Amino acid sequence: QVQLVESGGGFVQAGDSLRLSCVASGRTFSVYAMGWFRQAPGKEREFVAAINRSGGSTRYADSVKGRFTISRDNAKSTVYLQMNSLKPEDTAVYYCAADIDPSYGSNQLTRRTAYDYWGQGTQVTVSS
Repeated sequence: QVQLVESGGGFVQAGDSLRLSCVASGRTFSVYAMGWFRQAPGKEREFVAAINRSGGSTRYADSVKGRFTISRDNAKSTVYLQMNSLKPEDTAVYYCAADIDPSYGSNQLTRRTAYDYWGQGTQVTVSS
């Protein structure tokens, strides 16, 4: 079993930055690919970013490409999402997720169904 705890959300102005963190516990962190998803009110949960086990490969949704950066520190069992140039449309609950299947490539990691464990989420609100 794996527990994921997100932090770092908050209320910011458009153009500001936030860094989200997700700490994992329960199993060796480096065996998981990790992803960030978000869910705005009345909308489905959508893919934001993913990173492979070593941190050498990343994938982003088009809507955040060039503004968000996903990274990980396996020694700290933590995955990060650096969010710059935030927009009101980035307002959502942000969730981190862990995938234990080593066969999934970057395409599969954009899908919610690829992930085995989820955190409780952290709210990000961007005001115009």
